[in-house]
Amino acid sequence: MGRDLTPLFDPASVAVVGASDDPAKYGHAVASQALRAPGRRPVHLVNRRGGTVLGRTAATSLSAIGEPVELVVVSVPGAGFEAAVDEALACGAKAIVAITAGFAEAGPAGLARQRAVADRVRAAGAVLVGPNCLGIADNTTELYLASDRFAPGTVALLSQSGNLALELQLRGEPYGLGFSRFVSLGNQADVTLVDLVEDCARHRATSAIAVYAEDFGDGRAFAAAAAAAGKPVVLLTAGRGSASARSAQSHTGALTTSADVVSAACRDAGVELVRTPREMTVVLAALAAGPRTAGRRTAVFTDGGGHGAVAADAAEDAGLDVPELGARTQERLRSVLWEQSSVGNPVDLAGMGEQRPLSYADTVGELLAGEEVDAVLMTGYFGGYAASDGGLGGGADGGSVLAEGETRAAKEIVAHLAAVSKPLVVQSMYPRSASCRVLAEAGVPVFSATEDAARALAAMTGRAAAARGGAGAVPPLPPAAAPLRDPGYHAVRALLADAGVPFPAAREVTDEAGLLAAAAEFEGPYVLKALHLLHKSDAGGVALRLADRAALLAAYREMRARLGAPAHSVEAMADLTDGVELIVGVNRDPRFGPVAMVGLGGVLTETLRDVAFALAPVPAGRAEELLRGLRSAALLDGVRGRPALDVAAAAAVVERITAAAAAHPEIAELEVNPLLVRPDGALALDARAVLL
Repeated sequence: MGRDLTPLFDPASVAVVGASDDPAKYGHAVASQALRAPGRRPVHLVNRRGGTVLGRTAATSLSAIGEPVELVVVSVPGAGFEAAVDEALACGAKAIVAITAGFAEAGPAGLARQRAVADRVRAAGAVLVGPNCLGIADNTTELYLASDRFAPGTVALLSQSGNLALELQLRGEPYGLGFSRFVSLGNQADVTLVDLVEDCARHRATSAIAVYAEDFGDGRAFAAAAAAAGKPVVLLTAGRGSASARSAQSHTGALTTSADVVSAACRDAGVELVRTPREMTVVLAALAAGPRTAGRRTAVFTDGGGHGAVAADAAEDAGLDVPELGARTQERLRSVLWEQSSVGNPVDLAGMGEQRPLSYADTVGELLAGEEVDAVLMTGYFGGYAASDGGLGGGADGGSVLAEGETRAAKEIVAHLAAVSKPLVVQSMYPRSASCRVLAEAGVPVFSATEDAARALAAMTGRAAAARGGAGAVPPLPPAAAPLRDPGYHAVRALLADAGVPFPAAREVTDEAGLLAAAAEFEGPYVLKALHLLHKSDAGGVALRLADRAALLAAYREMRARLGAPAHSVEAMADLTDGVELIVGVNRDPRFGPVAMVGLGGVLTETLRDVAFALAPVPAGRAEELLRGLRSAALLDGVRGRPALDVAAAAAVVERITAAAAAHPEIAELEVNPLLVRPDGALALDARAVLL
């Protein structure tokens, strides 16, 4: 069930320690907001000098109040913070909101103070938000303990930035977006982002959870909480493009950035990841609208060719599909449109709307009824007739007729939507017109920018929508296995082989006698590898297709003289005919744990960068999705007469590799490159590991 945060969001009583009449102090702003609902619960103001604050008598201390206080806001200078917290706990406080700053964000000494306070709070059975936060608010319980007001609504906003929260409120107002709760996360010394997501998921008045976070704490737990929330979670985060601070020692480590990790976690959890406050507002507006669907087949409908072309591009950029409509749907469209209308995709009225505004509704109705259509994006001039009361109709009377017809069309569009469970999003040059307001009031998202409409529709369709319906899942970590002590090549091969990963026969050798003995154990051609080199191929430490023992011995002597490696590996040469080389790696992220990477492998991995990411371990079904989503996925199905490859076998090996890596928290990077996938199976040809 998670932690009980009832004392935080619906306390029986509140005290503001540090309440002030000085508008320059935060204690003034919080106290002013706290007094907005004096009839809901007792609100006590505490100022060590006593007197009056905001016209009310202030207590000199919490103890002087003379009765228990369930929630205490602490907004005092850092030197008095611990004493204020201790007094709050002694007076029976069950929740503390710590505005005071100067702790973990100030360095190691501040972090130590913060941890000590959090330990005392937890030992007392209480909860603490912050320190270094800007307060909380809950419109559903009339709890106002932040410096600003938040319009009531159904979005829970959890933010590490106060200004961004205010911007989201301003941007959301035109779409009717409001907030059930606001929590400034602060340093998350006790109550974490995960705790809050879990509690907001249980909060009946919350329909969506919006998060701005720079520090996830336990990122994997956040992803798991979001996946289990049962309601949309929208994430805005900063620093996604920065590479890992740890120096990467494998292709996997070199290619994995913070952006890849966060994106993978969001995809697995069904979280909507956004890049800007504007995009977050667009997505929240879409999620507050009507039905959602797992399909991405989108019909673009326009009254002008330019708008249709731009919208089709925007839709595909947003990850939507814009396929040509089927013959049956095209035939039905021709029955309601005139000859010059385009009925492929985009569908273009080609001026018919000016003659018969109801053609907008007729077309939307037919598109929504199309079996090959999952969603509709309408774009262009719709709304202009009502907005201008003349539009392109050529006169006041004609304009009025068009305006009335357009409004009737909007009402009919709403009626069509009521009969189907498919989303419609509108982009209009006149989004605030009367006809567009009819759509918006019925829950249809209406935007002025084409890219916003496309992004909104993407939020209502596809994998994230399916995940919010119950398909989102974060794979649990397996129990930790006995630690890998030796990161050498053959030890890593043995670990993976024990997990079921197939390798060619191989023997480690340290001299010529061992080399010849190994060669006698299996037939050539052979492969020779110099061991204890990080990138063997780059150093010239790999020799392939050695036809016989003589060639093997010659290669060994040359390689040993050139590189001086203390040991080598003799291996059976795999049949590369009709095969494709993949890479499978796992990089351990400090926030999200093991993250898997799959992609096109071999020596060109970092050059081509055709890779995909997911939280590890990766089930075989998900692994196959990742492989088939690569840019080079066509190679897996056979090209130029080559046979299709055994992608299922490769996916099964991906599952085994990622499960093995996830079971070894001491492994920072584990990589199989290449993993050869052939028509008859998959075979790992090389492996390496880097320990933490």
